[in-house]
Amino acid sequence: MQIVPFDSRDGLIWMNGSYIKWNNAQHHVLSHGLHYGSCVFEGLRIYEGKIFRLNEHIKRLFKSAEILDLEIPYEFNEIISITKEITKKQNVKNGYIRPVVWRGSEMMAISAKQATTNIAIATWEWPSYFSPEGMLKGIKLTVADWVRPSPKSAPTDSKAAGLYMICSLSKHKAESNGFDDALMLDYRNFIAEATGANVFFVKNNELFTPKPDCFLDGITRQTVIKIAKKKGIKVNEGHFKLNFLADCDEFFLTGTAVEITPVGAVDSYSFVIGEITKLLIKEFQKEVLL
Repeated sequence: MQIVPFDSRDGLIWMNGSYIKWNNAQHHVLSHGLHYGSCVFEGLRIYEGKIFRLNEHIKRLFKSAEILDLEIPYEFNEIISITKEITKKQNVKNGYIRPVVWRGSEMMAISAKQATTNIAIATWEWPSYFSPEGMLKGIKLTVADWVRPSPKSAPTDSKAAGLYMICSLSKHKAESNGFDDALMLDYRNFIAEATGANVFFVKNNELFTPKPDCFLDGITRQTVIKIAKKKGIKVNEGHFKLNFLADCDEFFLTGTAVEITPVGAVDSYSFVIGEITKLLIKEFQKEVLL
């Protein structure tokens, strides 16, 4: 399958108030967002033409921007409308939406309060993150060298671009060593998340998930917790060391990109794709079409 580079596609991208041709959606190489990480973004899924949890995602975009001292020059409802409109213009039925906000190129210094805040929204058709074959047998993870930082050392409650560098490094190394992804611990050595997804474990027919106090409380994560509780499955949020996995039966990831993806192994720990994982996948598939 030939991969089309993202700077060479057809269609339109909404950027700073205008719909422009896809390959013209460019910004200067000296933008503050590129050099200093003053950039936040969101990722949304479209299922059969329906945008999943649109309001929640755009609300988080505004919150992330506020945390990074970026003032989005549009109202919340305007961005909601534009997001719906770009998906119609691009005729995306099952795919992905990427809103991104960044500080511009008017100033090149650590302090750049006078620089403009830019925003763009792109959307495209996009299949499942992992292959169907990989999902049926469970993907393979390895523990990352990098750890999620303390809230005192990074804005961990934002979806900030700079926070993902250690995720890229961790995933690249995992893939180079034959794994699908990496499991990241936090600065206290507790299990945190995968490189772009939250994690859940099943033990004694109960659900366990790390408390999101130094990483994002994912919108898909929140949805899965609600589904589980509705189905009478007890959900435990807490802090878990890596050896907690030794007695777990099932393990899965959740996120906009990965949806619900079963994990077959984390290094020497192995898991089955059990009944609770299967139930939650089935119920989640119903939820996204409501």
